[in-house]
Amino acid sequence: MPAPPPHHRPLLFIFIGAIFISFSGIWVTWSNTDPTVSAFYRVFFGALFLAVAALIRKEWRWLTTGETLLVLLCGLCFAIDLYCWHASIQFIGPGLATIIGNFQVFVLTLVSVLFFGQKIRPVFYLSLPLAFLGLYLIIGFSWSTLSADYRAGIYLGLATALFYSAFLLTLRKIQQTQQAISFFYGLMLASAASALFLGLMILFSGASWQIPGLLPLGSLLCLALFSQTIGWAFIANSLPKAIPSVAGLILLLQPALAFIWDVLIFDRPTSLLQWVGVLITLVAIYLGMSANRPETRQRPQEQ
Repeated sequence: MPAPPPHHRPLLFIFIGAIFISFSGIWVTWSNTDPTVSAFYRVFFGALFLAVAALIRKEWRWLTTGETLLVLLCGLCFAIDLYCWHASIQFIGPGLATIIGNFQVFVLTLVSVLFFGQKIRPVFYLSLPLAFLGLYLIIGFSWSTLSADYRAGIYLGLATALFYSAFLLTLRKIQQTQQAISFFYGLMLASAASALFLGLMILFSGASWQIPGLLPLGSLLCLALFSQTIGWAFIANSLPKAIPSVAGLILLLQPALAFIWDVLIFDRPTSLLQWVGVLITLVAIYLGMSANRPETRQRPQEQ
């Protein structure tokens, strides 16, 4: 097949990265391990893969005390984020957990407005209630009829959005503070720090470190390689070169496909009204992503 034109390649890489990351919840489910354990092996294996990439690119260097503290904070946010998301998957499934986790779009926009004085389009104020309307269509309006585990999964999904936003902000701060820290090296440091905190959580909780079989091991390796490393690399390196509005639409494939995989692979029962809720929520997420005004929109960071 002929190679795509150069101006189409960033969009192609974002498309591939979104597909890779859309399987994250599937790998987590197939790992059949405690949420803390699956999160630990994700970042542990991911840190190893990223370390090889950083070593090949000759990007290793010593950190200052301030950089080390910032990396530890970033790793802590990432550890809590992954634990909440992996636990949410156990309660509400990978599809819905991924969609709710993408509510980080609204958290990041609100942080930009409140703390950085960034101007946004009025459409943002429509996108937020629209997102929760879509969520209610998916889970149903009778909150009291939901099981305690299901409600816990919803809360954990919202906590995922919060801590994922904190992780992205601290990772961005690391790269902005020290330009010498590349994407691969920065993400490798954050993954290693996250593995440290998750390992401590496993020790104190008494959970088993054992990976129960070849399928769980393969799932965790795929989670680390395709989601934690390759998928992120494709998206992060291509976003600055792509048209934001088109890239935003392509990135919606990640939560959309995650929900579709949940339905196709795990037979998630989904009514027509729930599909309408999924569509409304995805539209709201896109509106939230495109709410920044062009004159104040910052260059996308390599996250």
